Amino acid sequence: PAPTAAAVAPVAGVKPVIEKVELENPYGLEALWKQGDWVAKSTLIIMIIMSLASWYIIFTKLFEQNKLLKAADSALKNFWTAGSVKGGVDKLENGSAFRYIAEQGLKASDHHEGGAMQQAIDRHTWIGMGIQRAVESVQNRMQDGLAILATVGSTAPFVGLFGTVW
Repeated sequence: PAPTAAAVAPVAGVKPVIEKVELENPYGLEALWKQGDWVAKSTLIIMIIMSLASWYIIFTKLFEQNKLLKAADSALKNFWTAGSVKGGVDKLENGSAFRYIAEQGLKASDHHEGGAMQQAIDRHTWIGMGIQRAVESVQNRMQDGLAILATVGSTAPFVGLFGTVW
C-alpha cells in the first residue's frame, strides 16, 4: 500500500531533527601523519624545513634591507656634509656598510704611500680599487641566503609533487 498524503506531509510546528556527524578530513595533515608511511612523513618534514628556512631568510633579508636603507639616509645626511673624509667617516654609524666602505677607502689612501707596486698605480686608481673591493664585500654579504631560496624555489614543486603522488 502507498503512503497517504497525510502521512508524508510534515506536521505543522514541528521542525525536523538533523543530526550533524563530524567526519575526519581524509586529506588533512593529521590524516597524512596518522596514515602515512615513512616516505610520506619524511616528505612532509622536508617541506616544513624548507618552508621554515625560506621564511627565516625572507625576514632576515627584510631586516637587513631596512637597516641598510636607514644607514643610507644617515650617510646622505651626515657624510657628505662633513668638512673632510675622515670627519665624514666619524659621523657614520659603527658597523654600517657605508662606514666600512669609507674606512676601506681611507685605509687604501694611507696604504698607497711606499712600496714600488703601489707607486706604479696612481693614487685615485688605488683608492678606487680598495673601495670597489669593499663594495663587493658588502654585496656578497647582502646575497647570503639567496642560494638557499633559489634551491628551495626550484626543488619545492617537485618535492611537493612527489609527496602528492606518493
